[in-house]
Amino acid sequence: MALLDEIGDFINTEIESIAYPEKPAGLYDPIRYTLEGGGKRLRPTLLLASCHAFCGDYRRAVKQAVGIEMYHNFTLLHDDVMDRSAMRRGKPTVHVKWNEATAILSGDTMLTMASQLIAENAKDKTANVVDIFNRMGIEVAEGQQFDMDFEKRDDVTLDEYLEMIRLKTSVLLGCACEIGAIMGDASPEDAARLRDMAIDMGIAFQLQDDYLDTFGNPATFGKRIGGDILNAKKTALLIIATSRDASLHSIIKSDIPDDDKIRKVSDIYVATGATDECRRLIGHYSEKAVKRLDEIAISSESKAIFRSIIQKSAVRNV
Repeated sequence: MALLDEIGDFINTEIESIAYPEKPAGLYDPIRYTLEGGGKRLRPTLLLASCHAFCGDYRRAVKQAVGIEMYHNFTLLHDDVMDRSAMRRGKPTVHVKWNEATAILSGDTMLTMASQLIAENAKDKTANVVDIFNRMGIEVAEGQQFDMDFEKRDDVTLDEYLEMIRLKTSVLLGCACEIGAIMGDASPEDAARLRDMAIDMGIAFQLQDDYLDTFGNPATFGKRIGGDILNAKKTALLIIATSRDASLHSIIKSDIPDDDKIRKVSDIYVATGATDECRRLIGHYSEKAVKRLDEIAISSESKAIFRSIIQKSAVRNV
């Protein structure tokens, strides 16, 4: 769609034009490296599309869009340190290219910069958008803590997992849509409806990410396939499969070679039907997101744009 392409180009131009201080380079170079390293730009796209849907001028929310992308990338820097991830978007992560201390400090700076951008040029909407942003930040941290807690448990339920990814992943997408809608003068009711749509889409998005981590193409996925298995991460695939084959626990905890472990666990995912159930859940949450669009007072063109984003999120391979 032409508008989506236009928004995408606009976001990249704005990110490339961020004026970083010259010194200290050790603080700002990793931020530039991270933000200019590509990515789907899903969150700022949702924010600008939401603004445009209500006022016809996505540029009104440009600072908030850059801020939401800055925040998202801050979380990636810290996630990569916690997960010991070596690659992100096909490139070395910041803590590998520099060091852990740099990743933490540059990430902290990104969080502060994101907060500044969220409030910039928001005028009479400042208090509202800052409150939504701060509330989201706490929920994302809650989701991250649940994710860490799950590492110590073998009895995590699928419902617990879905709530964790709602917090860790989905509320950020919901925040992007809600802030964008508010910047576009949407009613509080429509802004909330668009937020809920994005939360459902975000759950489908994360479930797809789980699937790709095991069954994706490493050439397009941007990081090693099987990382969740090797890190014993509680994912929908693992939770569903272990409920049907208890032997999976011992394989996950074993010290067999990495490639063998990934192959064995992947085979069990297929044999138990966990892959089929994961795909069903992706479809379920995508359909919920699409249905929510019918409740929102926006043009058919805007609804088509959001349907396209939902569909791409559910079937993406990167």
